[in-house]
Amino acid sequence: MKVCIVGASGKLGQYMVQHALNRGYEVVGVCRERSVGKLDAFEGRVTIIPGATNDREVIEKAVAGCDGVLTVLVPWGVEQYSSGTAQAVLDYARPGARLIFSCGWHIARDGQDVYSWSFKAVTKVFGWIGRLTRAVELDDQVEACRRIFASDARWTVVRGSTLEEGESQGLPVWSRHVGDPILASDLTRRVDFALFMVAALENDELVHEAPAIVGCQTPSALAAKSAN
Repeated sequence: MKVCIVGASGKLGQYMVQHALNRGYEVVGVCRERSVGKLDAFEGRVTIIPGATNDREVIEKAVAGCDGVLTVLVPWGVEQYSSGTAQAVLDYARPGARLIFSCGWHIARDGQDVYSWSFKAVTKVFGWIGRLTRAVELDDQVEACRRIFASDARWTVVRGSTLEEGESQGLPVWSRHVGDPILASDLTRRVDFALFMVAALENDELVHEAPAIVGCQTPSALAAKSAN
């Protein structure tokens, strides 16, 4: 399988590169030119396409011939970075390709997610500060996902909980709605978020799903397992 990882130089992206290589995939990575050095550990094993991830020409070149595309939807800046990236991937990925996108729990698909007051407060403050400093545009990430949800492509939008570093605990568990008891721990290892993204490439049960994930060894996940 040939896969493209859009946003390969970030922490999540680098973990996805490693997981994909571990599975024997051919990997193409997209990252900003100034970040290419972050991928030196993979030199000779990954084809790197430098450029902005919302640059349509860069994405068109990178996804050519790929069976799957893993995209980190980053809400940086106020220039429609997330929606531009998502639209380019939707437009240029080959028909039938698996398209996996990452975002956070704040993305809602069907209005049935239940958020705590603290989560809503933190998201609101983060978004306000981001707009004030012109550093983050959460609304554009929402727009990016709206376009994905409306697409007929074979997409999955993986919604990550709070992340932490650490050794892998295994494939995270998921549920369709934030607020479901299994997700109560709100914690996932970043390396396992990446694992879920890569594993989704070959999991057709996740096509047209927006799974909210949590670490498989967290108390809420273990409680759900014991209850079943």
